[in-house]
Amino acid sequence: MTPLTIVGITLPLLIGLTIYLLPPLAPYLALGITLLSLGYSVQILGHQEVVEPQLLDNFGISLQIDSLSGYFILTNALVMLSVLIYCWSQNKSAFFYTQFTILQGSLNAVFISADFLSLYVNLEVISITVFLLIAYPLTDRLIWIGLRYLFISNTAMLFYLVGAILVYQANHSFHFDGLMNAPPEAIALILLGLLSKGGIFISGLWSPLTNAESDTSVSVLLSGIVEKAGVFPLIRCALLLEDIQPIVQVLGIATAFFGVAYGLFERDTKRVLASSTISQLGWIMVAPAVGGIYALAHGLVKALLFFVVGALPSRDLEQLQQKPMASVLWVPLFIGCLSISGAPLWVGFGAKKLTLAQLPLIPNILMTIAAIGTAVLYAKFVFLPHRSSSRPVSPNFLILVGVLILGLVVANSVYLPAYTVFNLFKSIAIVLVGWGLYWVVLRKVHWQIPRIGEALEHLLGVMTLVLIILFWGVVL
Repeated sequence: MTPLTIVGITLPLLIGLTIYLLPPLAPYLALGITLLSLGYSVQILGHQEVVEPQLLDNFGISLQIDSLSGYFILTNALVMLSVLIYCWSQNKSAFFYTQFTILQGSLNAVFISADFLSLYVNLEVISITVFLLIAYPLTDRLIWIGLRYLFISNTAMLFYLVGAILVYQANHSFHFDGLMNAPPEAIALILLGLLSKGGIFISGLWSPLTNAESDTSVSVLLSGIVEKAGVFPLIRCALLLEDIQPIVQVLGIATAFFGVAYGLFERDTKRVLASSTISQLGWIMVAPAVGGIYALAHGLVKALLFFVVGALPSRDLEQLQQKPMASVLWVPLFIGCLSISGAPLWVGFGAKKLTLAQLPLIPNILMTIAAIGTAVLYAKFVFLPHRSSSRPVSPNFLILVGVLILGLVVANSVYLPAYTVFNLFKSIAIVLVGWGLYWVVLRKVHWQIPRIGEALEHLLGVMTLVLIILFWGVVL
């Protein structure tokens, strides 16, 4: 497993850097790396053992390869594959495929990291490649959005790096399990860095604008997998250290509610999806033991939703309510909304039930309420008008949508014990209650949350506020 792991980490970086030399082969090389990543994830999930190799002795690189890593790497491969299918006929340059491939390798490295230093390096590489992908069209607006993302990300990682140094000072090791022997400020600094990097809770206010303005393929990457790079170390630490788990769970519950509340009053389709991603990251955090399965469910459905929304004639929900969309777009949009709302037959149902099954009574009730909020949020799309249209749809788009819907069905088999009479009744009731609340109440509300918190200077201020809250949370 160790030699295969080293190949899985280094080969994407090597191929990414050589794509410039072979531009005509760029999409094929990127596809080859994606399929390699897919095969690697399947082997990890089939191995059923925890492998913990050490590279460069105990004070160097620590890895942990288990089913949690496998699910995140599988999610990475499937999201990347969907982006490749989407971009196949768009004549993307070798530059795009270079960043795409390096990003994929760096994400895989994050998902097997077990020490704070190698994690820091990989997260920084991710920041640079995402910035380049966001700014790829080279418009003034996107360059600014990319620089905004890079500045927030790098500032957050400076806090993280200070915390990692404090961990090393206390343990003479960067391994994750040294976090409990570190001073409280180290835990607070590391948590702040990861929260901001992952777009979690109020630290995720950079996400709606970034996702809304980026190209559809980049939005899929951000929401489907990149933001999970900040969540993964949190749930890994929560599984390794019992004292960290309650903090992560509380943050997860708060994040689930915050994302829904922020998205309920959005009128831009991509901003609604980005706000929902913040909420769904909370679901991954609240039950770390099964966070990988929920990450897979979310990655598939969010890729489907962003691709369909990107094909709509407008991003403004009010305009979409006035002008019916083609039914060929509404059907996959409806399926995605069903899955992420936890309706039966789709992977979101099993992922939500598996998550709730891990929780004690009070968190279970709170997350059930959050699930109703998700159903309310996605009713915005469910009740959009639609009609048959003679407008042709790209065969490439139909293939992409078909593959993702098939993925939602196949992944549904991950937790078949969820299909009990009680769970079926509960999930259907949650969806119907959410849709009813939207139709009776929210449909008539046109108020929008002020976006002042998304200003760059306020995002930096939020970091300071979150750091103070985290510090007192750790101390108490």
